[in-house]
Amino acid sequence: MKDKFNLTREQNVFIAKRNIVDYIWKSANLEGIGVTYPETQVIYDGGIVNGLTVNNIIAINNLKYAWQFILENEEIEYDFKTLCYIHKLVADKLVIEQELGKIRTVPVNIGGTKWKPQFPIESQIKEELQDLLNQTTKSKTEIAIEIMLYIMRKQMFIDGNKRVAMLFANKIMIDNGCGIITIAQEDQAVFYEKLMKYYESGNMLDLKEWIYEHCIDGIKLNK
Repeated sequence: MKDKFNLTREQNVFIAKRNIVDYIWKSANLEGIGVTYPETQVIYDGGIVNGLTVNNIIAINNLKYAWQFILENEEIEYDFKTLCYIHKLVADKLVIEQELGKIRTVPVNIGGTKWKPQFPIESQIKEELQDLLNQTTKSKTEIAIEIMLYIMRKQMFIDGNKRVAMLFANKIMIDNGCGIITIAQEDQAVFYEKLMKYYESGNMLDLKEWIYEHCIDGIKLNK
């Protein structure tokens, strides 16, 4: 898998900021947070939306702060500490404080499958994450997708794993000028179908290739 886009970080940040509400809206809907694009825009701009739950409004604002964090902090390491901090931003006020930025200590069920993730082990996550990052024969885009899918299947946090995974992967994408990973509304059913198969089999190849073909946003620059 070659990088689809070859941007500077500044160009990639500009694209992300220009489309930030769209990315937040799609990410929220991917996790079942039922907001419309106009509602997302109003919340992002600090306005009031009647008829939404408090948790939905908090979730959108949390995504806003998490996106600001990855866009405004180039020097951040791609490590376990950053993963945990992104979870703090994403899950703030949505899970109990003791669970923020901490790997879960209780079992979780995954809707749509009987498969159950194992309990996460911090030392194992750190080692596996580093192994994925250190791959030298793959593009940054492929590495980012693999890390995103790894985090999703690991289910290391009590809630918000897909949001954390996409943000962490997009930090890698943006820093390396590779575009943005984003899943369109019309593609989400296919994504979930493939995600369930990946959860159950542990084989990410089909889902990885589908994301590469359908879920990377960016612009081609004339040279």
